[in-house]
Amino acid sequence: MFLSSIGVFQMLIVIMVLSLALIYIIGMWKVFEKAQKPGWVAIIPIYNIIVLLEIAKKPTWWLLLYFLSIIPLIGVLISVTVNIMVGVGVAKNFGKSEGFGVGLGLLGFVFYPILGFGDAKYLDNKTDEINEIGAIQE
Repeated sequence: MFLSSIGVFQMLIVIMVLSLALIYIIGMWKVFEKAQKPGWVAIIPIYNIIVLLEIAKKPTWWLLLYFLSIIPLIGVLISVTVNIMVGVGVAKNFGKSEGFGVGLGLLGFVFYPILGFGDAKYLDNKTDEINEIGAIQE
């Protein structure tokens, strides 16, 4: 009896995690479509980060910073920091606040669907240039 209840609990956890992943993917799909990128990119590992960096107007080499997460503790902090910075870049390019960008970076499964299904429009400023450190020059 006890073992079967543990199995049910584990199954509920798996269902919850898969549901959150699905919500995150659907939200990302809609955000990519709003930015005139193909929505299916949301389900392609690594390439979805490259496209997200394009939307955030960050240099592609930042992808390497995500791979630093394999370093214990320091790597996780770097990865979270980069995720927040990319989230802020995405939020700004959709006319949202920096606080919303922090939400994108930390709670993407909540904020990407809000951005994707909300009324925010992608502000594509083709005149902006990216300098060596990834900041936008206007």
